[in-house]
Amino acid sequence: MGNKRVMLPASEVDLTAVKYIPENIQAPHLTGFWFKFFLNLAEVPGIGSLIMNHLKNDNKFDEKLKYTVIPECPMFKPEFPPQEPEPAVVSIEEDAKPEDRVELALKCLPEYDPASNWSGDTTASFRYWKIRDYAYAYRSKFTTPSMVAERFISAIEEFSNKNPAAPLLISFDPDEVRKQAAASTQRFEQGNPLSILDGIFMAIKDDIDCYSHPSKGATAWMHEVREVKKDAVSVSRLRSCGAILVGKANMHELGLGTTGNNANYGTTRNPHDPDRYTGGSSSGPAAIVASGLCSAALGTDGGGSVRIPSSLCGVVGLKSTYGRTDMTGSLCDDGTVAIIGPIATTVEDTILVYAAILGSSPADRISLRPSLPCVPNFSSQESLQSVESLRLGKYTEWFNDVFSTDISDKCGNVLSRLLQKHGCKTVEIVIPELHEMRLAHVVSIGSEALCALNPDCYDGKGERLTYDTRTNLALFRSFTAADYVAAQRLRRRLMYFHMEIFKRVDIIVTPTTGMTAPIIPPGALKVGETNLQVTGNLMRFIITANLLGLPAVTVPVGYDKQGLPIGIQLIGRPWCEASILRLAAAIEETCAEPKKKPLQYYDILKGN
Repeated sequence: MGNKRVMLPASEVDLTAVKYIPENIQAPHLTGFWFKFFLNLAEVPGIGSLIMNHLKNDNKFDEKLKYTVIPECPMFKPEFPPQEPEPAVVSIEEDAKPEDRVELALKCLPEYDPASNWSGDTTASFRYWKIRDYAYAYRSKFTTPSMVAERFISAIEEFSNKNPAAPLLISFDPDEVRKQAAASTQRFEQGNPLSILDGIFMAIKDDIDCYSHPSKGATAWMHEVREVKKDAVSVSRLRSCGAILVGKANMHELGLGTTGNNANYGTTRNPHDPDRYTGGSSSGPAAIVASGLCSAALGTDGGGSVRIPSSLCGVVGLKSTYGRTDMTGSLCDDGTVAIIGPIATTVEDTILVYAAILGSSPADRISLRPSLPCVPNFSSQESLQSVESLRLGKYTEWFNDVFSTDISDKCGNVLSRLLQKHGCKTVEIVIPELHEMRLAHVVSIGSEALCALNPDCYDGKGERLTYDTRTNLALFRSFTAADYVAAQRLRRRLMYFHMEIFKRVDIIVTPTTGMTAPIIPPGALKVGETNLQVTGNLMRFIITANLLGLPAVTVPVGYDKQGLPIGIQLIGRPWCEASILRLAAAIEETCAEPKKKPLQYYDILKGN
């Protein structure tokens, strides 16, 4: 007989006694024949249960969930205590028109002269064109959305001819893009663009509805059982601002993976090194933005799926507070860990897209009581002081638990520079029960995904999923109702610990990922792979924001010795997106290394 564990109530845990234990995931790395063989066994009744129970036992699932007395009552979705108002912000009305919200956000941005950049020194260090550069070029008649559309279309067609396939978009209609671009061009000719986002090219992840494209979730069959009749709420908000929606971006199938591997359509490659993964699951959105082909994209983030690929591709990715954006019209609109978020090349552009898509669903407004959404007001006098007053939390042992010390060194340098340039103090913190948090997250997201997929799996569609998705589902099927309730009890404990930490600090700072972009094993392109060690490295710092619904942003800070991007993550208090975006902007402006041009880069604005 085993011994049961009894946890103290969260309020009685002695933080001085907490010891950091590095993660050690026990699972085989499989691809090719052995992966198929393993999956065949895992799906055999009886034998499969034994295999999954062995895996769970090696990774202490039962010890931490089944055999532990957890005194807290369950928290089935994030619940937040009321928050203090943020300083130096402008509030945005959720019910205002998206184009009016974007206009308000635009007025809060720092001064910028696109004219000097348009005609500036071409030998200067690489920089991406901002949304304000596109708007300036259109207004000045240097180019038109239709001219840019032709450059975009020819680049995407070049991608579609790659062998092996490595698509950025898996649903793309050039005539539809031309039609949207022509309408935008006409609005500029008439002098009445809808907003700063008019004529701006954006991609939509394949698990968010964008009419008239199907939403497949990058499966081979989802469009057969789920018809798209209209835009998702977030997509319709972008459309009303005049954005040109270019199609559905590639992704890790159903979002159930962190590399971006997809054996159905081909695996999107990292623009900085085509032999490496983009990260996932929003692989296409991050790569299309990093390649310069889109100013922004929408992704979903239930386990780092916006932040991981943004970090690995060297761009900005925002996961807002759970419930901040209406999820209606996405494949993951009924879970408790996911949110739709923007990916863009700069913090400024991230803010503009965020202002367009935000707005809670009617149900979430009742249950979550969100604070009024805000954006940082960079034009106010208080703005600089509010950066100086931020207290940053760092759990040093966790922060340094990375695959390559290049990551912890670069992110540590940023904290030093923030102190030098802005007077931001770093406070040492301790976060207990990180291992429990990872287990609670995988049980939560896994059970929710399985619940959504079960009807179609029993209808025979499960066999048409990729091997790695099926392996994940085999694990998820081994979770019990008691495991799910235990995970939600842990969610309440972990929320208590974090709300206590946020009494001492304003923002928790970590590297975004524990490793830079991993190499794609050649055998993984055809049948996929399972590599939970890589998953663990990519997700090490990610899960807090999903399980607890907290806002988090990744911003690029530099490169490792191989020239691969490194991101720093800022985790904020509930509903405090403005604070993390303000600090992200300060890091981008004063602390990050100069940007390197990705190997795969297209200048579709000037056509150079």
